[in-house]
Amino acid sequence: MQYAEPRPDCPICLDERQYVGWDGQQWTTLAALTAAGHRGRVAVEGPGVTGVGTEPSFAIGQRALLVRAPGGNVLWDMVTYLNDELLVQVRELGGVSAIAISHPHFYGTMIEWAHAFDAPVYIHAADRQWVARPDPSVVFWDGDTREIGDGLTLINVGTHFDGGQVLHWAGDHGAGDHGAGDHGAAGALFSGDILTVVQDRRWVSFMRSYPNLIPERPSAIRRGLALLEPYPFERVYGAWWNRVIETDGAAAVRRSADRYLRWARDEGT
Repeated sequence: MQYAEPRPDCPICLDERQYVGWDGQQWTTLAALTAAGHRGRVAVEGPGVTGVGTEPSFAIGQRALLVRAPGGNVLWDMVTYLNDELLVQVRELGGVSAIAISHPHFYGTMIEWAHAFDAPVYIHAADRQWVARPDPSVVFWDGDTREIGDGLTLINVGTHFDGGQVLHWAGDHGAGDHGAGDHGAAGALFSGDILTVVQDRRWVSFMRSYPNLIPERPSAIRRGLALLEPYPFERVYGAWWNRVIETDGAAAVRRSADRYLRWARDEGT
């Protein structure tokens, strides 16, 4: 999480879904990360989808995804690290027309990225309180869904955070003018860890807090499933490198929710 100015605490770290490390709150800068030997990593994660991450791994190690849509690239989720070399690599792939981030744990340096590409950042209004660096580039939206491009729809699934959103990429866009590949006729879902692809990549799961093992509310999961129902998808892209369900993604999400809800019920209910 990047803050606009120095401060003694980190509210998102103090929230029950995260924690302050055992050695106390730590702070850094982009310049310090570069000096420590960090660098950007750009690699294909799927048809028409390029991962953008950091090596060595930083913070919780998630990677962003450049969704290479014909109408303009969308940067889904966020990494903190950014330098001139990484900017050049992303520009060579067509740049960034819009940014959308699943939830506050991944906001990172979203304003730095937004300014670098003159791109809006789409955040659900239910998570407004967690935006640590207010800026005109942030676009807050309300309701259940928001289209941000041709075949690109944000869905407020609302697990993990009330404003938790996923991105659906509909249909087969083919190679397009970015050289992107066929991402599957049935579409793709970019889930962050609003619904997280687990180690057994046939499944996803749902949590209010992953590190602190706080389960998600069954009512929130049922609402999210109902919102996803109209959107077909084969692939599900989670938040970390290679956390991808490659086939039958919609069915995987449904059976994962059924399993979760089955174990969450009290016996006899």
